[in-house]
Amino acid sequence: MDALLTALADPARWRLVCLLAERPRPVGVLAQLAEARQPQTTKHLQTLERAGVVTSQRTGQRRIYALRPAPLRDLAAALSRLADTADQADGPRATYDRYGLSLDTERLAAEQPGWADGRSFRFHRSLTGGPELVWCHLTEPALLTRWWTPDDLRVSELVFEARPGGRIVLEYRDAEDADGSDLVAGRGEGVVDDARPGESLAYRLSPRLPDGSPAFTAHVDFGLRPTDTGTDLDVHYRITDSTVDSADFIAGIEIGFGQSLDKLADAVGTSQRTTTAVHTKGKEVQP
Repeated sequence: MDALLTALADPARWRLVCLLAERPRPVGVLAQLAEARQPQTTKHLQTLERAGVVTSQRTGQRRIYALRPAPLRDLAAALSRLADTADQADGPRATYDRYGLSLDTERLAAEQPGWADGRSFRFHRSLTGGPELVWCHLTEPALLTRWWTPDDLRVSELVFEARPGGRIVLEYRDAEDADGSDLVAGRGEGVVDDARPGESLAYRLSPRLPDGSPAFTAHVDFGLRPTDTGTDLDVHYRITDSTVDSADFIAGIEIGFGQSLDKLADAVGTSQRTTTAVHTKGKEVQP
C-alpha cells in the first residue's frame, strides 16, 4: 500500500493513471497526451508498474500499458474504512466537531472579564457502587487518576487533600504522550471547601492559562445519595472569575467533564464487580 500511495502521489503519474483508465495505450501516445517527454513518461510508467497499479506487454516495436483496477479498489476500500472510522456516530471526530461549534460560540461571547460568571452545568450519574466506594473514587489520588480527565487524556500530576482547606493540583497530558515530551494539555489548582465522607464534596479549581494565571474559578459540588442499586451522584459545576481568555476552557466543560464522569461510572462499576467477585470466591473456599 505504501508503494502504491507513493506512486499515485505524483501529479504526472496520476495523469497517466487517468489516461490508462480510459483504455490501454502505448508509451508514445501516453507521452503525447500527457504533454511530457517519452523518457520521463517511461520512468513514471515503470514506477507505476513496480507499485502494481499498471501492467505492460510488448506488441511488435511498441510497449502497451494497461491499468490494473484491483489495487485501486483495494485502496478505495481502505480509504472508505478510514472515513467510516473517523465518521462513526458519537466517536472522537463527532466530539471534536461538537467542541469546535462550542468553541466558536464561546469565543464570540468572551468580550470582557466576567463574561461567563454565573454560568452553571449540572450532571447526574447513577453508579453501581455504594456511597463509600464512590467517595473513595472522588477523593483518593490513586483512584482519581483513573477517571479525572476527559477521553484521550491522562493525569500526569495530582494532589488531592480531602479535607476543608486541602490543596488540589491537577495536571494532565495527552494519553499517548508517554514520555511527557509534548506540551501539558491542562493544569488546574484549587482548594477543598467541604468534605463529608459518603455524603458531599465541594471544591474550587482554577484551570491555568499558558502564562500561569487562572482562566476562571470552577465551584464544583458533588452530592451522593444511596439507592437500592448503588449511588446517585449529582454534580453542580458553577463558574466565577471568568477572564476573556477562558473561552477555550469553558467551551469544553460540558463535553469534557461529562466524559470524566462517564469514566468515573466505569471505574466504580469495575471496582464493585471486583469486590463482589472477591467476596464470592471467599465464600466458596470456606469449609
